[in-house]
Amino acid sequence: MSAIDFTFRLLAIDGAARRGEISMPRGVVRTPAFMPVGTGGTVKAMYMDQVRAAGADIILGNTYHLMLRPGAERVARLGGLHDFARWPGPILTDSGGFQVMSLSKLRKISEQGVKFRSHIDGAPYELSPERSIEIQGLLDSDIQMQLDECVALPAKEREIARAMEMSLRWAERCKAAFGDQPGKAMFGIVQGGDDARLRERSAEALAAMELKGHAVGGLAVGEPQAVMLDMLDVVCPLLPAQKPRYLMGVGTPDDILKSVARGIDMFDCVMPTRAGRHGLAYTRRGKVNLRNARHAEDPRPLDEESDCPAARDYSRAYLHHLVKSGEALGAMLLTWNNIAYYESLMADIRDAISAGRFADRAAEIAEGWARGDLAAL
Repeated sequence: MSAIDFTFRLLAIDGAARRGEISMPRGVVRTPAFMPVGTGGTVKAMYMDQVRAAGADIILGNTYHLMLRPGAERVARLGGLHDFARWPGPILTDSGGFQVMSLSKLRKISEQGVKFRSHIDGAPYELSPERSIEIQGLLDSDIQMQLDECVALPAKEREIARAMEMSLRWAERCKAAFGDQPGKAMFGIVQGGDDARLRERSAEALAAMELKGHAVGGLAVGEPQAVMLDMLDVVCPLLPAQKPRYLMGVGTPDDILKSVARGIDMFDCVMPTRAGRHGLAYTRRGKVNLRNARHAEDPRPLDEESDCPAARDYSRAYLHHLVKSGEALGAMLLTWNNIAYYESLMADIRDAISAGRFADRAAEIAEGWARGDLAAL
C-alpha cells in the first residue's frame, strides 16, 4: 500500500447534507456511502465482484463474529480480511459491542470489558477495549470502531448514563491501544440512548478526543424513527464538520434520506441482504414482495431502467418461482438487486447534493416510493 494517510474532504454542502470523499491507502470512499454488511467475511448471497460492480466502495466486517469463527489470529495468518474475503477496497470493522448485547449469552460487563459466552457453542470469551482493537488490527481493517456498550431502548436514564460514561472511558482506552496507524482510522461512538442531554455529553467528549471520525450508535434498536432523527438533530451539530459521521446499523432507504438531510455521511445495515433472502426487493417504486401471487405470471422485470442485471433481466414470474420454491438463486438475485438499489440511491443522493437540489430530489424519491409498484401496471 502507498503512504497516503486517512483524509476526509468535503466536496459540496446542501443545507446540512454533505458530499465528500474519504481517502485511504486501499481506495476512496464516496460519501454519503452505504456499506454492505459483510459480517463474517461475506456479504451474504453475493460475490465480492458483484458488490464492487454495484457501486460499493467499502464493506463492513464484525469483530464479534470473526473472533468466534474463524478467529482473528487465523485470518491474520491467512493475510488479513481483505485477502481472505477477496475484497481489495477499504473495510470498516465494528467493535463487537452491539453483538455482545444482542447475541451473546450470560454476559457480564465491568470496567475492564465484557465476559460472555458464544451464541454458537457456549464457549467463554472476554472482550476488552484493548482486545477489540487488537482483533481489528489482526483483521487489518482500515476503519476500526471503539468498543462501546449499547443499551437497548427503552431503558432507564441512569442505565443509559452509566453505559454512556463507560463507553467514553473505553473510547480513551481504544484510542491509546490504536495508537498512530498511518492510513487508518479509529472512530468513537456517540451513545446516550434517547436522552438529548446524555447525547450532548457523549458527542462533546468524543469531539474533544481528536479522533479521525465519529459514529452515532445505539439507535435503530427499537425506538421510533422520530426519536432517532431527534437525536441526530442534537448530535450532528456537535461533531466536527471536517470529519466523517457514521450512523451505525441504519437503515431503510427512508432512514438514509432523512439522516443525510441531518449531516450523516456513512451507513450500514443488514436490511437489503436480509430482505433479499426473504423474497423482498427494494426498488425506486418502493418495496416489492416477490412472494405475492400477483407476480406468478408477470413477465416484467423488477425495474426495466435499472443497470443491475438482477433487476433488469429476470422476470418477476421467474423471481416469484425461485422464492416460492426456496431456490438459492432467488436469494442471490434479490440480494443483488437490493444492494444495487441502495448503491444507486447513494449515487443519486451524492449527485443531488452537488447540484444543490438535495431536498427536491429527496422529495421526488419519496414520491416514487409512495406511488408504489402497482402504479407501474
